Amino acid sequence: MIEIIPAMDLIGGKCVRLTQGDFSRETVYSDDPLDTAKRFEAAGLKRLHMVDLDGARSGTPANLHVLEYIASATSLVIDYGGGVKSETDVAAIFGAGAAMINIGSVAVRQPESFIGCLEKLGNNKFLLGADSKNGKVAIDGWQTSTKVPILAFLRDFAERGVTRAFVTDIASDGAMAGPALELYRKILEEVQEIDLIASGGVRAINDIDELESIGCSGVIIGRALYENTIKLEDLAKYAG
Repeated sequence: MIEIIPAMDLIGGKCVRLTQGDFSRETVYSDDPLDTAKRFEAAGLKRLHMVDLDGARSGTPANLHVLEYIASATSLVIDYGGGVKSETDVAAIFGAGAAMINIGSVAVRQPESFIGCLEKLGNNKFLLGADSKNGKVAIDGWQTSTKVPILAFLRDFAERGVTRAFVTDIASDGAMAGPALELYRKILEEVQEIDLIASGGVRAINDIDELESIGCSGVIIGRALYENTIKLEDLAKYAG
């Protein structure tokens, strides 16, 4: 069964969504992230994908206080990312209660540092985040485009021990236009060693079912939950 992972994007301690990663196109959905997290938990969801957008933009985690009180007040298994640049950041994030850390930009800029953390702490402690813009990896909260092909990026890290990755198609994210099925099919065909979590564009239950049918192990859902185009109670069949 595909795993449902609600997204919580944070700016200034509030739950927000950006359209296609554009910081000027921000929608605030809640100024009480803990209440939002508790609603996810009450619906039977087990996971939470937390993205520190302040951290992604500044290069330093900036919403660890939110992570800490959600981790202490719920039993959600939280993965956290945004601004992770050093082993000090990694220690602080795990210390605040994250079960896993999302690594994106540092995997591009300092791959040996990331692999070192992976070998030291275990590959079950990290999710590789690969944000795709026109088939190339984007970093720094999507503000910086690279020339690194998404497939080569994933293949390289799969060969070095990465077992799980989430891939966001930037054009789909927050656009409610459906997930990037062709991109995910291609990844699943060519990088079979990685459990693939889809992210971006999910707008209805049938999108989830399609992602499951092509082989995605999980799906990150944001705007559709916050705007109730997917209702929490409709996700009960995927829980457990």
